[in-house]
Amino acid sequence: MAGDATTGAGSGAQAEGPRVLAAAECWALLGARSVGRIGVVVSGYPVVVPLNYAVDHGNLVVRTGGGEVHAAAQHANVTFQVDELDERGHGGWSVLVRALAEEVGEDHTADVVRRTLESGVQPWAPGERDHWLRLVVHGVTGRQVVPTQLDDGGTAGYL
Repeated sequence: MAGDATTGAGSGAQAEGPRVLAAAECWALLGARSVGRIGVVVSGYPVVVPLNYAVDHGNLVVRTGGGEVHAAAQHANVTFQVDELDERGHGGWSVLVRALAEEVGEDHTADVVRRTLESGVQPWAPGERDHWLRLVVHGVTGRQVVPTQLDDGGTAGYL
């Protein structure tokens, strides 16, 4: 039986689609990367922007500037996506996180503030990035496409 798409539980090759990644696999992939994309609704439209991040005790930590995406993410449900694609080989994986975004500040315990600041997140983008957001994870799912060999010697895969 295929894994549960809601929790990411279970895994195994699926003849009819991508392999569902177990939650532990999703977290391992999240921990191995440092750039992902946050999805948030800004003025009624979904907006997706890349951000540097770190994993901290089952949550994600990001640094942002003070713009409209940061403002829209305040105490909002957001998504965060990380992936790796092999366009030539037609394979790859994708992990999607559903979370509540909250700015780290005086409402948090000293330990959470310390861990956030020590997370090592270093933004690639120039300019001020002095706002810290914690993405309190509500769910994580993932899928992997392993290229398959076609009769003509080529490969195929899909997400």
